[in-house]
Amino acid sequence: MRFTVLASGSSGNASLVQSAGFGVLIDVGLGPRQIGSRLAQVGLSWSAVQAVLLTHTHADHWKEATLLHLHRSQIPLWCHAGHHTVLRTYSDGFLALHAAGLVRSFEANAEFQLAPQFCCRALPLRHDGGATFGFRLESCPPPSSPGSGGDGGGASRAIGYVADLGCWDEELATQLADVDILAVEFNHDVALQQASGRTPQLIQRVLGEEGHLSNAQAASLVRAVLERSTAGRLRHLVQLHLSRECNRPALARAAAQTLLEELGLAIGLHTAEQSAASATLHLDAVASSAAASRSCKCPTKSAR
Repeated sequence: MRFTVLASGSSGNASLVQSAGFGVLIDVGLGPRQIGSRLAQVGLSWSAVQAVLLTHTHADHWKEATLLHLHRSQIPLWCHAGHHTVLRTYSDGFLALHAAGLVRSFEANAEFQLAPQFCCRALPLRHDGGATFGFRLESCPPPSSPGSGGDGGGASRAIGYVADLGCWDEELATQLADVDILAVEFNHDVALQQASGRTPQLIQRVLGEEGHLSNAQAASLVRAVLERSTAGRLRHLVQLHLSRECNRPALARAAAQTLLEELGLAIGLHTAEQSAASATLHLDAVASSAAASRSCKCPTKSAR
């Protein structure tokens, strides 16, 4: 299982998760050529993409030209029913995908199968972009593979992805427990936000419960996830969606590093960029005992 952030920020978002040769893009907030260029930066191309997951319908998470490219390439789009009205209104690409039977639906808090032994759970988030979701993506070997013990369980890998949320609750922290990679929005520093010179309405929007997570809020979410997780399970923390105006990479990293040092944890810390693809994170080592204790309960059929 592999995770690559191709772009993260208010100018466009796209991340690639790969498992056993199947690649899914989380959001397509860049044009198709730009996504192709970012894929090339990590030695890949559009041929690595077999599906797309949409978090919500804000303009930095989907582009019309890219939806048209999905239709031409026969790549299915997974989205929530709450996304359809906006996409039908503003996107001929979505209409073409729908007419071709390439639109797949997921439901809040429900698991669905992207590919054999590759499943996903949609996690509802509070954000002012309408229906908004994070995802828990999990990959498991088939029951007969080495490490499964022959009991149908198998050693799983899991990635948690949550960006564009103004607050979090205990349920979300529990849903993100025991992942190997945790990708979380570290959007802004509150002091920089308040001194930004933005309109009071925009500042209140960002700071509100349906806006974006501050560095401190994100660190608190990470703490809650770690408290619910098996010791040693989390291997990488990825910081997403940093504001260019109201945050600094050093401030976001300091918030996370302070937490990790307080807890005495040696976890890889990665800060995603807007302008370039991040290094690919690999989860292809021998399963840890913590991973082996979990099993992926994928549905037997893809949701439609």
